[in-house]
Amino acid sequence: MNIAWLSGLIILVILVIMLIAGAPIAISLAVSSICAILPVLSTEPALVTGAQRIFSGISVFNLIAIPFFILAGNIMNKGGIAIKLINFAKIFTGRIPGSLAHTNVVANMLFGAISGSGTAAASAMGAIIGPVEEEEGYDKNFSAAVNIATAPTGLLIPPSNVMITFAMVSGGTSIAALFMAGYIPGILWGLACMVVIYIYAKKRGYTSSKRYALKEKTKIILEALPCLLMIIIVIGGIIGGIFTATEGAVVAVVYSLILSLVFYKSIKVSELPKLLMDSAEMTGIIIFLIGVSSIMSWVMAFTGIPAAISGVMLGISSNKYVILLIINVILLIVGTFMDMTPACLIFTPIFLPICQAVGMNTIHFGIMMIFNLCIGTITPPVGTTLFVGVKVGKTKIEDVIKPLLYYFAAIFIVLLLVTYIPAISLWLPGLLGYVK
Repeated sequence: MNIAWLSGLIILVILVIMLIAGAPIAISLAVSSICAILPVLSTEPALVTGAQRIFSGISVFNLIAIPFFILAGNIMNKGGIAIKLINFAKIFTGRIPGSLAHTNVVANMLFGAISGSGTAAASAMGAIIGPVEEEEGYDKNFSAAVNIATAPTGLLIPPSNVMITFAMVSGGTSIAALFMAGYIPGILWGLACMVVIYIYAKKRGYTSSKRYALKEKTKIILEALPCLLMIIIVIGGIIGGIFTATEGAVVAVVYSLILSLVFYKSIKVSELPKLLMDSAEMTGIIIFLIGVSSIMSWVMAFTGIPAAISGVMLGISSNKYVILLIINVILLIVGTFMDMTPACLIFTPIFLPICQAVGMNTIHFGIMMIFNLCIGTITPPVGTTLFVGVKVGKTKIEDVIKPLLYYFAAIFIVLLLVTYIPAISLWLPGLLGYVK
């Protein structure tokens, strides 16, 4: 048996067995990778090189942005900005059918972008807007489905930690370019769901009689403006070259602290240690995963696993569109049982060379992959956003799945558009000079 296929089989078998046994995914990655290299290297060199790869994998300056964006997101989550963004979104959804559900979508897009977390968006928005929808006669399962289906949009609309992870594992792709590339796909995801909401709400007669006077609108906008300015300051500073993504993350922390402690006064100084501890814990998990995944990347490159898989896939078909469809299907399946960060770390080195071989831009591939993995966060059996959305919506998964199917259909259409129309991802970065 070819060494590439033997190593790949060892990784797959040991990884699956350890995950089924309940082993942490980082440990599973490390053990399966070391075992896969043993047919080629003796034990001591394999272990020493593996340890070196962990440290070299996390010794990347841009990774410093991750803990700061996590901390900024946690501060903003605790800072009580959800209701301000919901009120802000209501201004734009007006009196169209299903206005409250449309408000949920817009608020999820804004809050997800600020917090960088789909689960945080689903939790915050569902807990606040869900009871209001129920009071106005909205079906509870419909409301939960809307919240779940649109919560991941904030993972595509920057800043996004998974984009930083992809930038690192793909060999230094521009973070600013990835940030810009995520805007249109993320917005299209939200708009597609809003079309479904409009059709459903029209049939069910979900309307709103609420009107906002000019004075009331002005007050709502002024209250939400400081939250929205964070996105403008951080992303604008990165794109404008004022600071790097890492420095932008620090700016986000400082800004969110000032906003929460001084402006809104929604956080007490005594609560900061817990926020720091929670952020440190989350950072430790992600950074350790990135470090361990470097072992797997090295093993796959050393044994030629990506080249072997590429040869097989290109042998199945030389048609670019067929190959991209196969990759999409695989990523959709992977996303149903694996979290975004480990999936990104494992499958980027495998699929990126294949996509590059058929002429796909690295930034375009990154957005396609992240889009696929975002869908995985709202699908069983491991969809964390799905479970959070069901819990805050006070319903059951089996009751939410049926209304979710309509949103899945709309989201899959957008995924195909993102996959086969490169301009959706590349037009904005190209406009700013990141893509030539």
